[in-house]
Amino acid sequence: MSRLLVVEDDPDIALALRLLFSRAGYEVAHAADGRSGLKEAYAEHPDLVVLDVGLPEMDGWQVLERLRDVSDVPVLVLTAHGQEAEKVRGLRGGADDYLTKPFANNELLARVEALLRRSSSGQNSWASQVYDDGLVHLDPTKRRVYVKGEEKRLTPTEFRLLNALVRHAGAVLSPNQLLTQAWDDPTGIGQERVKFAVLRLRRKLGWSDPDESPIESVRGFGYRYRRPGGES
Repeated sequence: MSRLLVVEDDPDIALALRLLFSRAGYEVAHAADGRSGLKEAYAEHPDLVVLDVGLPEMDGWQVLERLRDVSDVPVLVLTAHGQEAEKVRGLRGGADDYLTKPFANNELLARVEALLRRSSSGQNSWASQVYDDGLVHLDPTKRRVYVKGEEKRLTPTEFRLLNALVRHAGAVLSPNQLLTQAWDDPTGIGQERVKFAVLRLRRKLGWSDPDESPIESVRGFGYRYRRPGGES
């Protein structure tokens, strides 16, 4: 049974979410403010966090930032209706998905199921062979990534994204292709998440300068990983 942590200060929404998830077969914990939510996450190690943005004590952005410092747990952010900037901020901050209030219960359950499926089976969805080109060493079995011998900590989504790029080195992958391979989202909905995920990935790997990064943006087409020496 997967364990979910709902961090939501509105008692009516929190109750509705707990009932929805419990009836769907999940074990559910709840925290009514950001600080309590962070403590609960540290103590209980949930399989997924449903995180509201507008929280007392510590807002959702602070919770997300601290979670990402220590954990790869999937995070689904709940944002206010029409607040596009919040969605963008969530994706940049490392959220795995977002949903706008008010939301349909079936859509919420589907997104939770998809995140849990990718989190639990992502390792098995890739070939087990180690990738090593002298710059990047990627081990799908151990879920470890090294750049020039230094280990880099990536979230499951970032790991799948890098794996997709290096396994297709030299080829340009469109946002839709990356959504399919790294997010299991063949619909192409939410392509902006690819851009922000690539930005985070570059930063974590020490490639913030786009001119120096082996992960190239190909305007109008997508992204390409360039092996050392420029070989395809």
